[in-house]
Amino acid sequence: MACWNALFDQARGAFAQQRTAERARTLALSALTCLGRRTLSGLLCTAGQQFRDWSAAYRLFERERLDSQALWPVPLHSVLKTLPPGRPVVALLDDTLLRKRGHHIAGTSWRRDPLGPHFADNFIWASRFLQISLALPEDPAAFASAARAIPIDLQHAPSPRKPSRRADAQQWQNWRLASAASTISRRGAERLTHLRHAIDQSTDGASRSLLVCADATFTNCTVLRDLPPRTILVGRIRKDARLYALPTAEEENRGRGRRRCYGQLLPTPEQWRRDEALPWQSVRAFAAGNFHEFQIKCITPLRWKHAGGERQLQLLIVRPIAYRRRKGAHLDYRNPAYLICTDPTLAAEQILQSYLWRWEIELNFRDEKTLLGFGQPQVRSDAAVRTTATFFVFAYALLLLALENCHLAHGPLPRPRWQRPRLRRSYSRITTPQAISLLRADLWASALQLPNKNGFATLHNYATKPFLIHNSLQSAVLYASG
Repeated sequence: MACWNALFDQARGAFAQQRTAERARTLALSALTCLGRRTLSGLLCTAGQQFRDWSAAYRLFERERLDSQALWPVPLHSVLKTLPPGRPVVALLDDTLLRKRGHHIAGTSWRRDPLGPHFADNFIWASRFLQISLALPEDPAAFASAARAIPIDLQHAPSPRKPSRRADAQQWQNWRLASAASTISRRGAERLTHLRHAIDQSTDGASRSLLVCADATFTNCTVLRDLPPRTILVGRIRKDARLYALPTAEEENRGRGRRRCYGQLLPTPEQWRRDEALPWQSVRAFAAGNFHEFQIKCITPLRWKHAGGERQLQLLIVRPIAYRRRKGAHLDYRNPAYLICTDPTLAAEQILQSYLWRWEIELNFRDEKTLLGFGQPQVRSDAAVRTTATFFVFAYALLLLALENCHLAHGPLPRPRWQRPRLRRSYSRITTPQAISLLRADLWASALQLPNKNGFATLHNYATKPFLIHNSLQSAVLYASG
């Protein structure tokens, strides 16, 4: 609790008044410790303010009495202070959808459901958000180690409303321009430029390189051609991408016409993977709770005509990993991965480990939606939608940072037998539900008048028939995981 409060005090500049900052602190702690739905009324009930005037809490977000952009330097600088000097900053970029029902909520529209089946396109009414998280390694001195993603930026990314059929030509032209400027790849390129500028403003930030890991949504010409300086992009590409070799000296100096940028056409990534003449290399990296030996192929330098332009790229092919669904079942294989890197000199071990950390932002989305109530506040205006989403994710980022900074002397309660780690997956870290339980125990222990939270309960032998359930408020509150 002390670490969380110290981090929140650093965001005092985002609030115009002290009472507004204290009200926001109360709502942030309520968002983390609430036992029900994370609506604004639910947060007020958690703080014991359900019988007071609730309009001030709604005006905090409705009238934007907090600067959303002034909150993010707190987790950003905290992560940069943890990393060793000169260590590259690994950023994870991705977008997510929040399902909605109200058609009057600002920024909602029909979106393609990413969880739908592959043979059909399902559409859902949802809001779209773009998030950037920084990877905080467990061992900052080593490239191959576990990492936890800390959110440092969140942006509402709606699409402009399509004009009616009776609109004039100027309105349609304005809509086309606004649609091109609001694509998710264009917004991602803008946020990367903003992040690069924020890192340069920090201490020793200009000497750090920014390594961005993204999926195929952001591996296109919009992002590749607008990368800021000292920024490296690692993303997935198609298996049939058209790659070219660098032109030879004879091809560049033909004497007539434009200077040639591309050489001969190279095999596709899938053809490189099937080529037995190109040997596989073994690389050690951390993934899925343990260290694994990955088989990769590395081809460099090359160019990608349709997206990379004149950039010299590096192709990394990751061999499919074998697994069994159950003991004694036949051997299955996962899909291969084809990664492109804008730095042809970067080590293959660093490229692979950084991209494996990209899965941590998916865990961020799961925790924010299922545990933190991301998107549950029932607000409709554009300002309230943007501010509440930023506020909830900011409180979640401070929780993860407090967990890393407090250096707990012991872990939480032991897991049940069916949740204990297996021998093959011995690595276990404190999860987000356990961190929330520890925060509840630290916050509510004095209110429940617990002299010792770690003591064992005294067992009594009753001669009569025991109760079906004991009304233990202490255990229900301190160890609740909902």
